[in-house]
Amino acid sequence: MIKAVLCIFLGVLFHSLSAQQVLNLQDCRNLAIENNKKLKIAGKELEASRAQKAEAFTKYLPSIDGAGIYIRNQKEINLLEHDAYLPVGTIKADGSWGLRGDQIQIVNGKPLPKDYALLPREAMTVDARNTALLQLGLTQPVYMGGKIRAYNQLAGLSEQLSESKLEQEMQNVIQMTDEAYWQVVSLVNRKKLADKYVESLQKFTRDIEVMYTTGVTTKADVLSVKVKLNEAEMLRLRVEDGVSLSRMHLNQICGLPTDTVYTLREENMELQPDVVIPALTLEQVYARRPEVAGLELAARIYKKKEKIALSDYLPTVALTANYLTMAPSFFDGISTKMDGMWSVGIGVKAPIFHWGASRKSLRNARAQTGIMEYRLQEAKEQIELQVSQAEFKRREVAKKLEMAEHNRQRAEENLKLAEVGFREGTIPVLNVLEAQTAWLSAQSDRIDAQIEMKLCEVYLLKAYGVLGK
Repeated sequence: MIKAVLCIFLGVLFHSLSAQQVLNLQDCRNLAIENNKKLKIAGKELEASRAQKAEAFTKYLPSIDGAGIYIRNQKEINLLEHDAYLPVGTIKADGSWGLRGDQIQIVNGKPLPKDYALLPREAMTVDARNTALLQLGLTQPVYMGGKIRAYNQLAGLSEQLSESKLEQEMQNVIQMTDEAYWQVVSLVNRKKLADKYVESLQKFTRDIEVMYTTGVTTKADVLSVKVKLNEAEMLRLRVEDGVSLSRMHLNQICGLPTDTVYTLREENMELQPDVVIPALTLEQVYARRPEVAGLELAARIYKKKEKIALSDYLPTVALTANYLTMAPSFFDGISTKMDGMWSVGIGVKAPIFHWGASRKSLRNARAQTGIMEYRLQEAKEQIELQVSQAEFKRREVAKKLEMAEHNRQRAEENLKLAEVGFREGTIPVLNVLEAQTAWLSAQSDRIDAQIEMKLCEVYLLKAYGVLGK
């Protein structure tokens, strides 16, 4: 069902992409999530842990096993080596067996039976060259030292750990996508700025050439402007290459063909740091970070492994029921036909001596628990540092953006004054070129600050553990 919905979603998305050629940030995130291999692996790991949890529950239930054996033997089974002779007696009135006087003879002073019955060897021969055995057994665990319950709890924790890993990988993919997205937006806006800068210098070049023909300016001024124009065109070329490479990188992340052409929604919008991020306490951050959840679950998992190790010291109890059928059978005389019987019982197994294996297993589990607890402490310390750095960086970039905006306004005003002064003949060409360069730098700094603010928002949301939520 989920797969079908995703296919429909992607179909609609690709149709929209081909028709409108516009993608927003959430579109890119959805594509990256759908196509990222690490996320698919994490999803399969979650699927496996859920199957493991279901398997662990079956340990509570009775198990039924069947076994069948067929054996081809070399020889028959003979109960007698030779023919046998049995004395012939009489059943007395009281039901007992004995010999009458006329049935006894004296040989060498010893009383012996007079008559004998022949018991041939063949009569005590069983054809066991073809032997078959079928068994059906049922076992119901009663007490396993708490091992089954611990295994089920362990499976549940493993499922939660897989969910935490999937969430962590999801945020990593979203961060990677956002970084690539804003890189494209940054370079596209730089490309627009470079185009505007080139157009301004081209116009200035035409004006200065006209002024040179009228003798108002010098050849050196014309050459200075043309050199600056060449530099601007080279800058635009580098930015164009950067745009192409950044789009290819975003396409690769989104699982699109590298030559896919589209427009990002923010390319034609005035970028503003409009994301409101409420401050969270460290405890709130810890509760939202999948890394913390993962390490806490890992510590609990090893705690359960301690209980499993302790259960090895305890006896186990189980109820059993079996049905056995075999041929030849010996239940009611010797027969070559299949015959069987059932049995029920209770089994108790207690550990006595295993060379200290249980003690060593328990020691290992306790050591692993300690390791996870230390890793959890270390992770919390690192998260605290990440949050502090992200909050500080965002405040710093906010000031930087404010200063960049002021510089942009001053640079635009300065450029206008320089152009007016040049037309009036009060400001030389080099000063105008300097004003244009300062304007380009101020505009570039503003774009950098805007994109940096967007990335700061991404990193802060990631540090808070709420990126993409």
